[in-house]
Amino acid sequence: MNILRIDASARRDGAHTRKLMDAFLAELARNASVQTRDLLDPIPHLDETWLNANVTPEDDRSAVQCQALAVSDTLIAEVKAADTLVIGLPVYNFGVPSALKAWIDQVCRAGLTFTYSENGPVGLLKDKRAIVFYVSGGTMMGSDIDFASGYLRHILGFIGITDVQMVTADQHMMDPDSLDRAQTETLTLARSLLRTTA
Repeated sequence: MNILRIDASARRDGAHTRKLMDAFLAELARNASVQTRDLLDPIPHLDETWLNANVTPEDDRSAVQCQALAVSDTLIAEVKAADTLVIGLPVYNFGVPSALKAWIDQVCRAGLTFTYSENGPVGLLKDKRAIVFYVSGGTMMGSDIDFASGYLRHILGFIGITDVQMVTADQHMMDPDSLDRAQTETLTLARSLLRTTA
């Protein structure tokens, strides 16, 4: 497997999403090539230069415009090279971390990761899977106040990734056992993937 690991926690040490992904990838170590994109290394937010560059035909872009899109080009290339995305999703204030939203904005580009058709947008990144590690202190996944899991699932489908699995440790501040259950689920999922790729 070619795995792209995306860390979105604002904490480098002690983050539950990072611990779960560490355990997951340790199980797959012999059968996977892993590239890591740690969003603590900042991804630029979109600005006017980026937006203008994005709607300018590639052959007509200035050097400044090409530079404005360089990070986006790199991030998209990373996703295209992977067959599996492993994403840490810590829930901050009921939604995705701003660093993850910045990554999403850089990756969603018409003509590269999705296109428009007569029936609406069509994702171009087919035949990939995503495994999302969802951790929240108080938000129940799938509840009315969870604006993170459904949004991320929708965005992944928007660019063509419809095979999405969620490993969940939600409401762990109220239910500490949720982290242990997620750890067990993590190892079970990794071993299942090993069997199917052996």
